[in-house]
Amino acid sequence: MQRPHKAYPVELAQFHSADYVEFLHRITPDTQHLFRQELTKYNLGEDCPVFENLFEFCQIYAGGTIDAARRLNNQLCDIAINWAGGLHHAKKCEASGFCYINDLVLGILELLKYHARVLYIDIDVHHGDGVEEAFYFTDRVMTVSFHKFGDLFFPGTGDVKVLINVFLCFLYLYLLDANTTDLSPGALEIGEREGKFYAINVPLKDGIDDTSFTRLFKTIISKVVETYAPGAIVLQCGADSLAGDRLGCFNLSIDGHAECVRFVKKFNLPLLVTGGGGYTKENVARCWTVETGILLDTELPNARLDTFKLSLARANQHGLSCEIYGLYDIDPTTFLRMVCNLPDDVLPFSLIEQENLNSKSYLSTIKMQVLENLRSIQHAPSVQMQEFIILWLLIAVIYEFQVPPDFYIPEFDEDEQNPDERMDQHTQDKQIQRDDEFYEGDNDNDHMDVG
Repeated sequence: MQRPHKAYPVELAQFHSADYVEFLHRITPDTQHLFRQELTKYNLGEDCPVFENLFEFCQIYAGGTIDAARRLNNQLCDIAINWAGGLHHAKKCEASGFCYINDLVLGILELLKYHARVLYIDIDVHHGDGVEEAFYFTDRVMTVSFHKFGDLFFPGTGDVKVLINVFLCFLYLYLLDANTTDLSPGALEIGEREGKFYAINVPLKDGIDDTSFTRLFKTIISKVVETYAPGAIVLQCGADSLAGDRLGCFNLSIDGHAECVRFVKKFNLPLLVTGGGGYTKENVARCWTVETGILLDTELPNARLDTFKLSLARANQHGLSCEIYGLYDIDPTTFLRMVCNLPDDVLPFSLIEQENLNSKSYLSTIKMQVLENLRSIQHAPSVQMQEFIILWLLIAVIYEFQVPPDFYIPEFDEDEQNPDERMDQHTQDKQIQRDDEFYEGDNDNDHMDVG
């Protein structure tokens, strides 16, 4: 267990705009009425309310993800977990969907300092739109999101394709003055420029169960890792994809959710795991406890957790609703009364299993579309750069490791220099320490608070 540092404003501004970070720093519940225009600009209020110590809250969970990434970079651990993180909706200049600072983007940026390619996987019931948007134009990060799409479900993005007619396609290209004629379905949902085909979305319908979800997850992620060859993986484990979540609509058990974590762990790559959504807190705690045990290769003492299944249905009778939290060795009527606090004279609920609206043909179509997009990636990016580095090293060996002049820093003793001799500007520049260099300890610019 490590206590993370509170992320400094300068660290948060590596992704977010400086003015947005500064506003989060100074806004309070008592002063928010003075900043109505700014609240609208930064999308605060509604589902992103201003509360006491908001900025400190952001600093703590963002600092946890940043520190987790740094420990992975320094090979201090193979797996780093920050269950407080995973706020994947936050954008560069605004809050969104209960998310203020996008710690996932900050963690990935940290990993990119040491890894040529980072894979981001999201199993929250909501689309990981903030992370996808942040890396939409680069091939150094591949984002893969499994989520509910349709029926105006938040945030309304993340389809595997864009259902758009030819007229709207031409209108879109005209307005953006785009130099492309690709009007195929999905052309607007897979990334752009260097990032084309590096944003992968798996839109799902209500009621998907363990068997359907894990089969699709394993097929897609296996192919992604094989094709993309990431140096590190970031896994967002939003627990609102569990059955019975107050905002979710999937039908996953804790076993099914945890199976995805177990599968990703088997790749034996540096792995940063975060939390995310989850609005039935008892289930969230159970889920992340089980997954912590899996990540630590620790068998939990309570055997019930290994077989814990969430109910496939919600009961609704007499105007009362109830989520089933687990299967116990008691009869259903007693269990329902215990969980829902029902009086003995209330009749038992009639349980109706949630229908899986994801047909085999629908899931097959999604899988084929994703795999087709992956086939468009001929090879892992930066391969040419790796070959160039190898070639450069071979040349260096031939020339006895002769260092190019631009990288040569002369060794000299200041005391032996002739004060009357003028030093040329190039030599002076070589003696100046760059302000953007990073060091450990007190001189580490990452730890300078400029806020």
